[in-house]
Amino acid sequence: MDVNEKKRGRPAGKVSQLSADGILETAKYLIKEEGKVPSIRSLATQLSVDPMAIYHYFKNKDSLLEALTTSLVVEIYVPQAGSDWQDELKRLCISYIELLREYSGLLHTMLSMTSHGPAQIFSERYKIIVSPLTLPKKAEKDGLDLLADYLHGFAFALSCCHDQSRIKTEMMEGPLALICRSLASFRT
Repeated sequence: MDVNEKKRGRPAGKVSQLSADGILETAKYLIKEEGKVPSIRSLATQLSVDPMAIYHYFKNKDSLLEALTTSLVVEIYVPQAGSDWQDELKRLCISYIELLREYSGLLHTMLSMTSHGPAQIFSERYKIIVSPLTLPKKAEKDGLDLLADYLHGFAFALSCCHDQSRIKTEMMEGPLALICRSLASFRT
């Protein structure tokens, strides 16, 4: 009789080192290495557990994706109070692009998700940065939408380019300056 070395079901208490954080760290490693979100099966294989053990920590793949993408996006730049809003916006955008460059499959994953956790993190940080402008709500939202579309287009160009070293974050300076001038024109 063959004995499967992986244990089925819930991980055993002291024997297992499996945790939600451990699963997320392994998923981050795999998305960086493979350029796409790993399947539950490949994640379980990497962790040497039965795939059902992962469902002990995450009720389904969507909740795992939400936790994974949120844990990555939360690492982007956190605005500093009292700093120049334009410099802060540039730092936020560059850190977001660098994250998407490092985890090449992240953009596709976030854009295909139905939840909004990662987008809320970026949105909240954007709002902190532009709050000194006291923009009308519509201008604030339009600015966020334009910025998100621009950044996602830039990240898409990165993902399509066979030589990513040709696309530098310095290329964002002109478009970001234009967006900043536009936002400043709506000051109330």
